[in-house]
Amino acid sequence: MLQKRLEGNWQNAQEAIVLAGGLGTRLREAVPDLPKCMAPVAGHPFLYYVIGYLRRQGVQRIIFSLGYKHELIEDYLEQAFPALQYHCCIEEAPLGTGGAIQLALQQATGENVLVVNGDSFFAFDLNALQQNHMAAKAVCTLALKQMHHFDRYGVVTLNETGAITSFKEKQFYETGLINAGTYLINRTALLQKPFPKKFSFENDFLEKTVSEGTLSGTTGDGYFIDIGIPQDYLRAQSDFAQKPFSLKNTDKSWTLFLDRDGVINEEKDGSYIFHTEEFLFYPGVPEAIGKFTQYFKHVIIITNQRGIGKGLMDEKALHAIHQLLNEEVKKNNGHIPAIYYATAVDSRDFFRKPNPGMALEAVKDFADIDLSRSIMVGNNISDMQFGRNAGMYTVFLTTTNEPRPLPDSLIDLQLPDLKTLAEQLP
Repeated sequence: MLQKRLEGNWQNAQEAIVLAGGLGTRLREAVPDLPKCMAPVAGHPFLYYVIGYLRRQGVQRIIFSLGYKHELIEDYLEQAFPALQYHCCIEEAPLGTGGAIQLALQQATGENVLVVNGDSFFAFDLNALQQNHMAAKAVCTLALKQMHHFDRYGVVTLNETGAITSFKEKQFYETGLINAGTYLINRTALLQKPFPKKFSFENDFLEKTVSEGTLSGTTGDGYFIDIGIPQDYLRAQSDFAQKPFSLKNTDKSWTLFLDRDGVINEEKDGSYIFHTEEFLFYPGVPEAIGKFTQYFKHVIIITNQRGIGKGLMDEKALHAIHQLLNEEVKKNNGHIPAIYYATAVDSRDFFRKPNPGMALEAVKDFADIDLSRSIMVGNNISDMQFGRNAGMYTVFLTTTNEPRPLPDSLIDLQLPDLKTLAEQLP
C-alpha cells in the first residue's frame, strides 16, 4: 500500500494569467452589465469552468487581469474560491491584451507562465505545451486547435519542427489551425521587449515577431468554445451542464475516492485520531470496502491531516493507523492501493482539500484513473468541493452533518453512511 504525504511548493508551482477584463459588448443583449467571464453558464459564471480546468491541469496559482466591473469578479473569487491562491491586477484604463499580460506578468514568479482568456475555454494539454515550449526554447508557445469549415478565426501555420511561420487573416477555411487563446510565455523574454503600456498581444507581438522563429505551436483536439457571441453562449449552457449521475452507470472502469475520518471511521470531534486505539470503524465499513474493491477499478483514500503539519501528531502513528485500516480491509477481501494525506496548515495549499492536488497526484501514480469516471465520498462540504474541483461526481454522507437540501450543485447523491453506499451498488 502506497502512503504519500503531500504538501505544496509554491516557489515551483505552475502559474497562470486569466485575462478577464473584457466588456462583453457582443453579449450585452444576452448578458447585460456583466464582464464576459461572469456570464452565467449552467448555474455558474463562465469563469468557474476556466478556473476548474486550469486547476485540473496542475495550475496552483492564478493571476487575474481585471478591468470592467472588476469588483464583481473579486467578490466572486473571494466567495467561491477561498482556498485558491490568486492575485488580482486591475487595469485603471484598458491596456489591450498585450498591456494586460505585461501588467500581470509583473506579479508572476515563475519563468514560464500560462495565459488564457476568461471568456473562452480550450481543453489543452499543459504537459504537452510545456514539453514543446522547453524543447523549442520558445519565447511563446501557442495552443492550437484544429477546426473545419470556419470563417470566424484566422489560421496559424507551422513548419516541420513546430515553429510558427505565419498568421493568416480571417476568411473561410475548409480546415486549419486556429489560435485558441492559450499561451505559455517566457516571462523574462517578454518583459524585456520595449512595448508601449497599451498594445495588442496578437497584432503587436505575435504577428510582428513571427519571422524571428521564437514562436512555437502545440496542436490539440480538445473541446473549444468562445462565448463572445450569443449563439456560442447559448450552446455553452448545454455543453457545461452537469451530467446526471447514477450508480447504475458505474462499472469496473470507475475509481472510488474515500475521505477517512467521518466516512471510514468515527470522527474525533475537534481533534485528531492520534493512535490505533482511537481508530474505530463505522459498522460494516470493512465489508463495504471489500465490495467496493470487487466493483471499482481502484479504491483510494484521500485525507487532510493538518495535525501532522501542526506538529500535534506523529507520522509513524499515522502510518500505523493506516496499516491497521488496510489489514482489516484485507480480511474482508478488500484492497486499498494508496492513501494520500495532506499535511499543510495553510488552507490554500494545492494538496489540501478542497484543492484538487491529491487527486492529480493519484492520476500520476495510477495512469488508468479517469477523474471524469470517478466518485468522491465524504462527510463534509469541503470533500464535495474537492470532488468537483477534480472533475468527479460526489456522494455526501450524513454521518456527522445534517442532510443537505437537494438538489445541491455540489452533491450528486446523499446517503447516511458507507455501508448504505455499498448496498446500493448494482
